[in-house]
Amino acid sequence: MVDRVLIDTLTLRARDFALRWKDLIRKSTQLKHYNEMRDEALINADISFYPLLARSLDRGIDRAALGDFFVKLGKDRMNGGFPISEVIYAVNLAEQVVIAYLMTDFILDNAMRMYEAMGIVNRVAEFFLLGCFYLTKGFLEATYVKMNKADAVSEELLKKYFRDDFFFKNNG
Repeated sequence: MVDRVLIDTLTLRARDFALRWKDLIRKSTQLKHYNEMRDEALINADISFYPLLARSLDRGIDRAALGDFFVKLGKDRMNGGFPISEVIYAVNLAEQVVIAYLMTDFILDNAMRMYEAMGIVNRVAEFFLLGCFYLTKGFLEATYVKMNKADAVSEELLKKYFRDDFFFKNNG
């Protein structure tokens, strides 16, 4: 069972985590598109990760909810002109914010607490890895649609390069 304080902290202090994430974004020269965003827009782009993570840690990963969230994020970022590499790196920075919190601010006052934190880090990593899978799925699906409709690329050519069978299916 995950510590109730951690669950509450991720939910109630989501803005604090998003502020830490924004600071990491601002330090990263690789995130050109994110760095073009205003601070408040950047914070709002990240703030919803943490309550979803808290629910996943508390109740287990709900693949449908996680898939819906990250597929939409992938589509939004693709339609916003973000490169997939930047989007995945930015998600990785959100993961780093949570892990840094666990290693510094989460009270690790005994061996049992440290063992618990290691398990939580694994679950956080699983959440973000699965999130990146769904994010990529959404990003590629939006790319497929845009290329087919806006750029008039033939279905045959698209299927040649988009080999995955997950396009336009339920996210679960």
